[in-house]
Amino acid sequence: MSNKEKWPKPKKLTTPEGTIAHYWDGKLHNWDGPALIPEGVYRHREYYLYGLKYTEEEWKEAKRNTTGLPWYKNPAIRESARQGG
Repeated sequence: MSNKEKWPKPKKLTTPEGTIAHYWDGKLHNWDGPALIPEGVYRHREYYLYGLKYTEEEWKEAKRNTTGLPWYKNPAIRESARQGG
């Protein structure tokens, strides 16, 4: 990558009121937890990925889908491919 095409870095912003916002490339985004915690009240946390709002369950599912074995290394999928479908 050249200097002009640097990958954006995630940033954390804390306002004087205590609101915590995690953002990346100018959009609310956090794979590690809630991207927005209004006034520091964790009960009111909000989950965002690439600027799109998710419920906590949707966020957990999206995070779960990003890790693990690729389809070609998954034994269950490989076995079904061997059997012809």
